[in-house]
Amino acid sequence: MPSPTPILATKLYMPPLRPEVVSRPRLLERLNEGLRRHLVLISAPAGFGKTTLVSQWLALIERPAAWLSLDEGDNDPARFLTYLVAALQTIAAPVGEGVLGVLQSPQPPPPEAILTTLLNDLTSISDQFVLVFDDYHVIDAKAIDQALTFLLEHLPPHMHLVIATREDPPLPLARLRAGGRMTEVRAADLRFTPSEAAAFLNQVMGLRLSAQDIAALERRTEGWIAGLQLAALSLQGQPDAASFITSFTGSHHFVMDYLLEEVLEQQPESVQAFLLRTSILERLCGPLCDAILLDSSASGQATLELLDRANLFIIPLDNERHWYRYHHLFADLLRQRLRQSIPGDAESQVNELHIRASQWFEDNGLYLEAFRHAAAAHEIERAERLMGGKGIPRHFRGAVTTLLDWLESLPAIVLNSRPSLWWRHASLLLVIGQTTGVEEKLQAAEAAMQGAEEDDETRNLVGAIAEARATLALTRYQVEPMLVQSRRALEYLHPDNQSMRATAHWTLGVAHMFQGDRAAARRAYTEAIALSQAAGDIFTIILATIGLGNVQEADNQLYLAAETYRRVLQMASDQPLQIINEAHLGLARILYKWNDLDAAEKHGRQSLNLARQYESVIDRFIISEVFLARLKLAAGDVDGAADLLAQAGQSARQQNFVYRLPDVAAVQVLVLLRQGNLAAAAHLAQAHELRLIQARVHLAQGDTSAALALLESWRDLMEAKGWQDELLKVMVLQAVALQAHGEKDKAVHLLVEALALAEPGGFVRLFVDEGPPMAYLLSEAAIQSIMLDYTGKLLAVFKAEEQECEDTSSQPAIQPLLEPLSQRELEVLHLIAQGLSNQEMCERLFLALDTVKGHNRKIFGKLQVERRTEAVARARELGLL
Repeated sequence: MPSPTPILATKLYMPPLRPEVVSRPRLLERLNEGLRRHLVLISAPAGFGKTTLVSQWLALIERPAAWLSLDEGDNDPARFLTYLVAALQTIAAPVGEGVLGVLQSPQPPPPEAILTTLLNDLTSISDQFVLVFDDYHVIDAKAIDQALTFLLEHLPPHMHLVIATREDPPLPLARLRAGGRMTEVRAADLRFTPSEAAAFLNQVMGLRLSAQDIAALERRTEGWIAGLQLAALSLQGQPDAASFITSFTGSHHFVMDYLLEEVLEQQPESVQAFLLRTSILERLCGPLCDAILLDSSASGQATLELLDRANLFIIPLDNERHWYRYHHLFADLLRQRLRQSIPGDAESQVNELHIRASQWFEDNGLYLEAFRHAAAAHEIERAERLMGGKGIPRHFRGAVTTLLDWLESLPAIVLNSRPSLWWRHASLLLVIGQTTGVEEKLQAAEAAMQGAEEDDETRNLVGAIAEARATLALTRYQVEPMLVQSRRALEYLHPDNQSMRATAHWTLGVAHMFQGDRAAARRAYTEAIALSQAAGDIFTIILATIGLGNVQEADNQLYLAAETYRRVLQMASDQPLQIINEAHLGLARILYKWNDLDAAEKHGRQSLNLARQYESVIDRFIISEVFLARLKLAAGDVDGAADLLAQAGQSARQQNFVYRLPDVAAVQVLVLLRQGNLAAAAHLAQAHELRLIQARVHLAQGDTSAALALLESWRDLMEAKGWQDELLKVMVLQAVALQAHGEKDKAVHLLVEALALAEPGGFVRLFVDEGPPMAYLLSEAAIQSIMLDYTGKLLAVFKAEEQECEDTSSQPAIQPLLEPLSQRELEVLHLIAQGLSNQEMCERLFLALDTVKGHNRKIFGKLQVERRTEAVARARELGLL
């Protein structure tokens, strides 16, 4: 699996309350009222005490609470959702376990899909709980706003959302307000009243102001808490408080600038230096500050604790007081003052601070943060080295977005001076499934290399560019460029560059498979696996192992291929990466061939779900839909198969996936034959030049001579190519055609050859799908005592399906449940179909929550489903709704 980006646990801590805090019962009551609604919105400018109020409230209500402090890095949807899951796991550890792997993949699914899974998981939490998003104003991504809207619209009744923000988020607030689903706390509510201002200034801040001075200061600040705090800090040590307060005028911004200057100037020089130089950090801890300041005379941890005790705009991020952050507004102003306070070349000195921070983060295994500071210091070489290291998981979209943002910020002159950066930009775009602009960046890399001396480094870059082109060609199914560029990559890549050489062998293997050279593909995949294992590149190991399974399956080594596909699923563990959709589909195909139709459908649907999550290479879902249509046909659901194929064909045409149309057409012809529409079947088979399918059409038309002629030529071609899977298929169909042509002995003889080839792989459906003509031939073989164990097994399947048809001829189309639903379970089922939540069902049926959940489990078990939507669909099939 790709290494996940480390979760900063400090983002999940609710800021602890200080020993002395102003009691605000009127606001606490307002928040308590919010527990009867979906959303509590606390919207006010900076410094109005939003975070403190929520922390105070949560400490009193004694309900589980998840906290997420947002920052600008959370504008990436994958990162936002990753932290959302991590926050919820502080309440219930199992929540979202299956989601995190998806978010670490190159092309995560749409946020709605992730949230649907997450909402289903949240039903496992029985208690009422609160989720807090603090500082939501930093979010400036439409996708995240849409995801939050989706979450609000589907919020379970035992979950309450709190958003603290400086500005109203672009959510459907009017609709929530009109529907009575939102409680609002605004700046007018948050302003300190005179009594609250008095408590804050004299009790919390330790001043001894008169009631008259407090009232004047409260009026001047209009109850703005940050303004009061800044004023109080400036007042400490002032000999004439009344005169200071009288001169305290101006807008918030001017007052803030003035007071910050007053506060800074009143601090000892050493504290001022500490504040300014550590302001480059998003989060601070003692050892990190020591590494930046290089000041042995003062301890970073001691200084942080001093600032904390002095209420100097520093916020502890954990209960151990290890990590802190500055108030955002305070940090912004400190950074501005930092450059103003440095004599001489301020830029180089600030860059030096960033370099020290980068080194500390790298030494402590926080590579993404190390990269960010290297980028801020304009240390191109260092940033590129960190970007290319193993510490940053390049298959986690959140990390890739950070790298791409930096690359896109670099001017062309910098990129031209380091051509490898052009290549990295192109390759990272491919990682997230974006192909637009890739070739242009590769060409820019080559142009920048013109005239460079050829050495190991430049040759390796030539190979890396070639491999990027091979991958780009793969996304477009361009076989010849894949072969040419993969071979060029292997020619130029440095022998020690095992990871990229592994990828080149993988793309070479895919090209060979497209060509039909399966032996060459097997060799390429085997080499790719060996190299990627040596490099520790799990992503390429998975890709190459799936490729090897494809070759084994094509060579009729079904047991070996199934083991290979299962090994892939083990490597992926419970992380549903999109790339393993091929392993699920391969396993589904094999299970179908073994006649394990239920397991085949399970893996087929898992394949379809994962394939639909791709953003660019989205044609994979069409293959899964074609397979599921084939399953429906085997189960006798001809109309269902036809509908699914029509949908797949429409998608292929709309999205210009013309190379998938023959796959769709092959099964559509089988459907048309089953429907008796021979003319349409013949036309479709001819249009797509489907040789085997054309032979079936000839047989259906009674033209056995034409079928045999076509099959003979096709068999010769398959034998020449050595394609074992296609050879076996044509032999089975030849046997059926010979029987129809009146040559029973030849048919049985050929069937025996086919049985000998098929038995090691355990093929079942290959014969059963041919229907009664094959059953007759197998009976003839059994009479002659030919391969009795195998023919007996196949004939037993025919008999079971025949018996099932007889049983269903006088029964409803859908079999009744083995264990029928009770009357109460039917009531619950109807409420599920109406969309009621568990809590709503409790109120409707006057039952305890655990009792309703118990009924749900029994209903799901009897219907053999896992989710509400599946239960409703199954119940409708059974006529229960």
